[in-house]
Amino acid sequence: MYIASEWQDYEVLDTGGGEKLERWGDVILRRPDPQIIWPLSNDTGKWRDVHGHYHRSSSGGGQWEMKKPIPADWKIGYGKLKFHLRPTNFKHTGLFPEQAANWSWMMDKIAAANRPISVLNLFAYTGGATVAAASAGASVVHVDAAKGMVQWAKENVQLSGLGERPVRFITDDVFKFVQREQRRGSKYDAIIMDPPSYGRGPSGEMWKLETSLYPFLESCMQIMSDKPLFLLINSYTTGISPTVLRNMLAMTMGKRYGGKLSSGEIGLPITASGMTLPCGILGRWES
Repeated sequence: MYIASEWQDYEVLDTGGGEKLERWGDVILRRPDPQIIWPLSNDTGKWRDVHGHYHRSSSGGGQWEMKKPIPADWKIGYGKLKFHLRPTNFKHTGLFPEQAANWSWMMDKIAAANRPISVLNLFAYTGGATVAAASAGASVVHVDAAKGMVQWAKENVQLSGLGERPVRFITDDVFKFVQREQRRGSKYDAIIMDPPSYGRGPSGEMWKLETSLYPFLESCMQIMSDKPLFLLINSYTTGISPTVLRNMLAMTMGKRYGGKLSSGEIGLPITASGMTLPCGILGRWES
């Protein structure tokens, strides 16, 4: 288990009944979480004294119930990294704090390389990994199909004081972009990917992680440099073991380059209980 335990501005206060109680800076939010199948001991006190509560709908989706006024956009930091937050219609705030375990790891890898490192961040969302890699001195290409998420990532890079760093923001289909990079002969020293469980390409192509991830990983192999530093796969797809990601990396990066493989769950500490909240899985290859 890789635990993001070094946060000051974020905290999982308590969990239970399918929900988590979180502190994002000074803002307290109550949100659903499918991993939390244990009961809530007492739905009073701090559980009711929140700024916002996201309610799932039985027909899908859901909505926020705002109990106290909050800014339309507020900020938190992880060390020297800074991020804009705002509640979205899909229960999220624009940041997955458990990924801090990966940010610290990649920052250490980039800083210790003692050479220029080029990073490709795929399915890059609002750019947590982009900010981390850029702050460690890497040049970064940030790719996401959602224009709004790419703009949000730009704001996070600026907020962290990294506006002059070599970061390219690309709004594009990730698969098409990788294919074009192959034709252009582009090479990267590190690749980060956080692929969805399901999705559709611009021409209706179906993406299903179970059948599409390995061919996509093979295609990314074609744009790795001769001296790759790392390849990181994150996944929030239920039912997939971390060992699956490790096996895929062994059959691709490990077979070609040797190196070190690791995999596991990623999680956050729960203040009230001292337990750990599982939040997803990862697979890492590193030189």
